[in-house]
Amino acid sequence: MDKPARSASSSRTQLVLIVVIALASVGGAYVLFLLAGEGGLWGTSNKGAFVDPPVTVADLGLRRRGGEAFEPGRTWWLWVVPQGECGDACRNALHQLRQLHVLLNRDSARVRRALVTERADAEAALVEHYPRLELLSGNLAALDRGIYVVDPLGNLVFHYALEDAGGPVLDDLKRLLKVSQIG
Repeated sequence: MDKPARSASSSRTQLVLIVVIALASVGGAYVLFLLAGEGGLWGTSNKGAFVDPPVTVADLGLRRRGGEAFEPGRTWWLWVVPQGECGDACRNALHQLRQLHVLLNRDSARVRRALVTERADAEAALVEHYPRLELLSGNLAALDRGIYVVDPLGNLVFHYALEDAGGPVLDDLKRLLKVSQIG
């Protein structure tokens, strides 16, 4: 009669141990989740700011210089969005992005550059200096001044200040192109 009592006690101990381990696992995961929140222990490795709230190309109603609707196609895009006319900071950003495009080496065919303004014809003279630069126009109320990385699905991913057109954009773009299954 001693065996069944010992067996029941052993089963109860095992059950309690299983419940404690399960609760400790879930509780530990929850604590790590809370610590990893905004400004927590872990951060992201990107240099640019995520575009929040999300904006897509369709939201902007962009048009190419000839008036046709803009579709991103199967490539990544680097957009320069000035406030009004393309001044010195904008021109410097365009120059930096052209150099960045060369630094992409074999991945350069996967990335295209564009200047996005309210009126594309206002900046037509820039095409002489930057022959592969696309001119786009549309409703830019949802966009701040700066540089944007746009994925092949038409989502604006990262935003940078015009002054950050060099290394930060290159670092993030290389990482995106490395892990991307699209474009």
